[in-house]
Amino acid sequence: MPKNDFFKFTATQRAGIFLLLLIIIGIQVAYYFREIKFEEDTSLEKQQWLSLQSQIDTMKIEKVNYKPTIYPFNPNFITDFKGYNLGMSTAEIDRLLEFRKKNLYVNSAEEFQSLTKVSDSLLATMEPYFKFPDWVKNKKQAKEFEKYPNQAYAKKEKAPIIDINLASQEDLIKVYGIGPGLSERILKQKEILGGFVSMDQMEDVWGLSSEVIEKLKGQFNVGAVPNVKKVKINDASAKELQLFPYFRYPLNKEIVTYRSMNNGIKNSEDLSKIKGFPIEKIKIIEKYLEY
Repeated sequence: MPKNDFFKFTATQRAGIFLLLLIIIGIQVAYYFREIKFEEDTSLEKQQWLSLQSQIDTMKIEKVNYKPTIYPFNPNFITDFKGYNLGMSTAEIDRLLEFRKKNLYVNSAEEFQSLTKVSDSLLATMEPYFKFPDWVKNKKQAKEFEKYPNQAYAKKEKAPIIDINLASQEDLIKVYGIGPGLSERILKQKEILGGFVSMDQMEDVWGLSSEVIEKLKGQFNVGAVPNVKKVKINDASAKELQLFPYFRYPLNKEIVTYRSMNNGIKNSEDLSKIKGFPIEKIKIIEKYLEY
């Protein structure tokens, strides 16, 4: 074969070579433009990050310089977390928690330091935020007054006992813990019953706490037995029985059933046999009944 035959191509071969060159050139052009686009995108993203960098730096500085706001608090209720934030050690916090488990309290900064063993410097930073209950301050003031008693003050006279059935709303409001609403409720109950026969009936007035009831019993009593409204227990209908505060549904139905099956109700012994009857209040209820 002549040497020049190596450099002679057919039309098909030349077309193939040309197509291959076009593909190579196309790939190079595409890669070139992709590089440009990538560099542009990277540059844009970098600019965005740079624009936010000042804000990020500011936030980092604020985080480093952040100091939590401390509000006044009762040192008796310091938790592990709060004690840690205040700078107390685990041992100091544990001493306070063990003391509180005994339901005991510290009432001054001095007692707090004596118990927890915190340093003077730490106490100096904490003490301005200590807030003890008002009664602690009043107790201290009371002790100071005891040192210098003033004989000129007259002894407080004990208030006279008032018949609860003669008491006015103003009389009732004088009792600590009773306002206009509760006083009206007591007077309304008295009106429905025709009068109270026992101070224990204060327990039936909704809204009166045990402490207020004790105060009422100390300032009021039941004088002469009032002329209360009698309930004819053997003649009243279930609807009429229900009007009596102590005979609400379904007790009124049980009363009607019992008296119809036992030829009436004769005494308190019969009352105790009625299903659901409040046995503990028989002596009170019986004074409102007529057999």
